[in-house]
Amino acid sequence: MATSNDLKNGLVLNIDGQLWTVIEFQHVKPGKGGAFVRSKLKNVLSGKVVDRTFNAGVKVEIEQVDRRDMQYLYRDGEDWVFMDVSSFEQYQVPDAVVGDSSRFLLENQVANVSIHNDSPIIVELPANVELTITYTEPGVQGDRSTGGSKPATLETGAEIQVPLFLESDTKVKVDTRDGSYLGRVND
Repeated sequence: MATSNDLKNGLVLNIDGQLWTVIEFQHVKPGKGGAFVRSKLKNVLSGKVVDRTFNAGVKVEIEQVDRRDMQYLYRDGEDWVFMDVSSFEQYQVPDAVVGDSSRFLLENQVANVSIHNDSPIIVELPANVELTITYTEPGVQGDRSTGGSKPATLETGAEIQVPLFLESDTKVKVDTRDGSYLGRVND
């Protein structure tokens, strides 16, 4: 058991028998009254995000989660197969656990997988990944001065917005948290 003062991003809590991960937290000390911790929690299984306020010093149950670097190998029906890079043990990760990370996941890519009671519960990609554009419409000559954007399909099948000057077969850096274009990669 820990207190609400010990909260930090990425921590997994057990609240009413459900696992929640801390996305954001803020310690608040108002002029009047006691201090409290304002937090944003994400349900590990359903993905639901809620705001929750804890009084300062309230006991919270922290779950032990083992975070491991794992390499994505292949898709097996509804499951994704990952291999622990240190022990070479393979895990079948359900589609619901992989979630939005699947938009930017390539074979042989390394991700951080959180294990609780011998089952994967969270898959986290690096903050950004480098992917190749497989298809995008050619930019129109007159549109370049506006600084607009156009849709582009990546090699994983995800669609993002890119600047008008980019063409197919261009390698780009993409933010995995929100799917935004970060820049072109020069090989």
